[in-house]
Amino acid sequence: MSRRGGGGRRPDSRRDQPTQAPAPSFQRGGGGAAGPRGRGRQGQRGGAGRGSHSGSGAAPSSPHTASTSTAPAPSSPSVSASASAPSSSSVSTLVEETEQKLTLAAPAAATLPPSSSQAMRFPVRPGFGTVGKKCVVRANHFMVQLAERDIHHYDVSITPEVTSKKINRQIISQLINLYRLTHLGERMPAYDGMKSIYTAGPLPFESKEFIIKLPDSDPRPSSSTRPRERQFRVVIRLASKPDLYTLQQFLLRRHFEAPYEVIQVLDVVLRAAPSEKHTVVGRSFFSTDLGPVGQLGDGVEYWRGYFQSLRPTQMGLSLNIDVSARSFYEPILVTEFVQYYCRDLSRPLSDQVRLKVKKALKGIKVVLTHMEYNKSYKITGISSEPMSRLMFTDDNATRLSVVQYFRQRYNIGLQFTSLPALVAGSEARPIYLPMELSRIAAGQRYTKRLNERQVTALLRATCQRPRDREANIRMMARTNAYNEDTLVNKEFGIQVADGLTSVDARILPAPMLKYHETGREASVNPGFGQWNMINKKMFNGGRVEVWTCVNFSTRLNRDVPFQFCQGLVDMCNSKGMVFNPRPVIPISSSNPNQIEKALVDVHNRTAQQGKQLQMLIIILPDVSGSYGRIKRVCETELGIVSQCCQPRQASRLNMQYFENVALKINVKVGGRNTVLVDAVQKRIPLVTDRPTIIFGADVTHPQPGEDSSPSIAAVVASMDWPEVTKYRGLVSAQAHHEEIIQDLYKSTQDPQRGLVHGGMIRELLIAFRRSTNFKPHRIIFYRDGVSEGQFSQVLLHEMNAIRQACASLEEGYAPPVTFVVVQKRHHTRLFPADHNRRDLTDRSGNILPGTVVDTHICHPTEFDFYLNSHAGIQGTSRPTHYHVLYDENRFTADGLQVLTNNLCYTYARCTRSVSIVPPAYYAHLAAFRARYYIEDETSAGGSTGGSRSTAERSLAIRPLPVIKDNVKDVMFYC
Repeated sequence: MSRRGGGGRRPDSRRDQPTQAPAPSFQRGGGGAAGPRGRGRQGQRGGAGRGSHSGSGAAPSSPHTASTSTAPAPSSPSVSASASAPSSSSVSTLVEETEQKLTLAAPAAATLPPSSSQAMRFPVRPGFGTVGKKCVVRANHFMVQLAERDIHHYDVSITPEVTSKKINRQIISQLINLYRLTHLGERMPAYDGMKSIYTAGPLPFESKEFIIKLPDSDPRPSSSTRPRERQFRVVIRLASKPDLYTLQQFLLRRHFEAPYEVIQVLDVVLRAAPSEKHTVVGRSFFSTDLGPVGQLGDGVEYWRGYFQSLRPTQMGLSLNIDVSARSFYEPILVTEFVQYYCRDLSRPLSDQVRLKVKKALKGIKVVLTHMEYNKSYKITGISSEPMSRLMFTDDNATRLSVVQYFRQRYNIGLQFTSLPALVAGSEARPIYLPMELSRIAAGQRYTKRLNERQVTALLRATCQRPRDREANIRMMARTNAYNEDTLVNKEFGIQVADGLTSVDARILPAPMLKYHETGREASVNPGFGQWNMINKKMFNGGRVEVWTCVNFSTRLNRDVPFQFCQGLVDMCNSKGMVFNPRPVIPISSSNPNQIEKALVDVHNRTAQQGKQLQMLIIILPDVSGSYGRIKRVCETELGIVSQCCQPRQASRLNMQYFENVALKINVKVGGRNTVLVDAVQKRIPLVTDRPTIIFGADVTHPQPGEDSSPSIAAVVASMDWPEVTKYRGLVSAQAHHEEIIQDLYKSTQDPQRGLVHGGMIRELLIAFRRSTNFKPHRIIFYRDGVSEGQFSQVLLHEMNAIRQACASLEEGYAPPVTFVVVQKRHHTRLFPADHNRRDLTDRSGNILPGTVVDTHICHPTEFDFYLNSHAGIQGTSRPTHYHVLYDENRFTADGLQVLTNNLCYTYARCTRSVSIVPPAYYAHLAAFRARYYIEDETSAGGSTGGSRSTAERSLAIRPLPVIKDNVKDVMFYC
């Protein structure tokens, strides 16, 4: 299959035929320094002041130097899309010059990029969008009003040091109770649980020491009649005076640096009361008082709660409140917990079960039930011996078993003596605790991965329709009663609005989608975010000459694999593919315990005929756990592109399922299912006017507890300008929980060849050149999975890597870049203003697909927006938040919003618009595929799911197996 894109040719089946001449490669440059320096500083400092693009085919001229003292005015007019688009004549000139391999001119003036993240300023909003039907939605943001207060920040030092926030709060609470009316000048401080106290006015001192006594947490009777106490020395010292004026100026857009210290003060004040009453998890609070507790099974339950965060927005300060649920351990006896792993507790645990129980219990706190007082211990492990044989030396130097000790000391006859003991204390002085006398302490968060059954139960219990979720958010806000809280309202003068905020929104139109001319319907205008393949043929049907099928299921009727393959092949052909009805070798069934052998055998038998297998259809084993092994062997060892199917789905011979699988198979053999009509007709501003590459990037991290498993980065890039539908994917392992992608660009010194350049960006740029015959003249980079606190750090490193990768290909090669962060993990929800209006809601009761918000609840000055690009299925839809961190292409608000929304209709695996822009989605899929390569034990994948589960067992960090080149050439991760 050819990878040539050939922009602007008539879309027909000849597009994917082999070409005679190879595509030209990049010229190699000498210096490589001009690229990263060419436009680094201005792009990272903001969106205004950059030079417009030259229409001659040269690189854009250097931007004007930005002033470091003042920011561009937020009210500056937006730049229209036409301002930077060259004329039709200049486009032809550009293409001609590119095909002649002319070196792109270096920017006229080189400026150094910022030396640190502190020097950055993100682009200002270029204006507000106007495209689409206007409407009003409600957001779970509550307006916050502030009174004038003289805020003071004091450092707190507690000696001896305490790591528990709960105990810290008890100490400071005691201090306030004792000294508020005297030494604290009647002030009521807000405490963050760690090192800071804030007051709405000065304390009568700049530094003061207090001695605070708390009852001992170890309530064992002491020899003295007086209760035991712990004594703490608390020193309070003035640190700073955060100024509310800077916050007011920022919200009025007169100041461009967010005063995070002031916002943190107010956030601490609003969190003070719930932090005392509820279990705190990050920015969320959970309690059995906030709603009914539910069972998830296997000793795990869920508590209801809410998320709360104070945010600066265009309309002022906003308190974002959302309902949530979190898994906790059930407060049950450990023996009850162990019964989920082993039903018969009268027998010793097998080694396999004992290791599972040890892993499940390690780190949990337990409370002893046989004592007169509640003594808690943290479990460090379990004994290898059963309690009846587990010996230790007591305080009297007597050697005895745990069973004997409890009979002699407490007159307790232990029942489950064949079970191991829980181990607490240190390795030098272990403490042995019987499981039947130990109860799991209440309120402990369950941090391990939930199994599929538990996930299903949690989703079923917490999935709420928009109307119900909005009502619950209102109720939670009322329950918190912020305006009745003395600290919040009286002391600090903070007032929180009662209702959700009404926000102006727009509903962007769905794009026209192009299918093949030979179908009865050559195009479609999707309605409500979905459409179907009836009467349509794929835009580019792939060709499959060499294929076969292996069945690993032992439960299927022997005829099912043949019937399934015949139905699937017929569907592929009916939708425009050219799929040989005869397999290259006969369809076979193999032992699910010999998967590698079966796959190698199929590969070898095909090779003996002198052919390369283009598609291997695999019916998975009945028991889950082999999907990752199959994909690793196929994609990294044998170079086979495969399509896995669940046996229960294969047996149904369902036409809708055949159609869904056909969509995946087509892109896995180099075809394209659909493209945007505007892309074919070259009507997409800042994309189709000149060769443009769109990247998607994501980093996935291992599950909690997998401390030695690596994080995996994935980068995909479009290979078919101007249609931007076909994406090539690359993956790389990196350090555990490292968010910055390390392998975007790398260079090594070779003794023979000198400096050798590499990295994912460079490889994808070269692949784009080979595929389309053009060098990218513009880069759009969608980056998934970055939190706000990492914006500057990720941008600084990754933009520098993009610059270096470009410069390594040609001297002076520095195409303009737009860098957009894609955030799905946030708590903003948008609700219809009227839940009964059918013209403003979809079938699930959610806001309509295409709803975009860039006012009110968005950033006061920066270029961001919320886009709900998909139709809801169940529960409440979560809009995706897009935040532009760097924009040399000078997108208008409408330009980027419409582009992003339209791309969401090009996702290859279904006929629905998706919730996040496909390049970011594909990067996510590629990263999770790569995780399967390094794990022995996974949930089943298959064509129906994008399972995100990971292995329980930690693995050493090592490079990922290398994906074969023929597999990388297609969208293998779909």
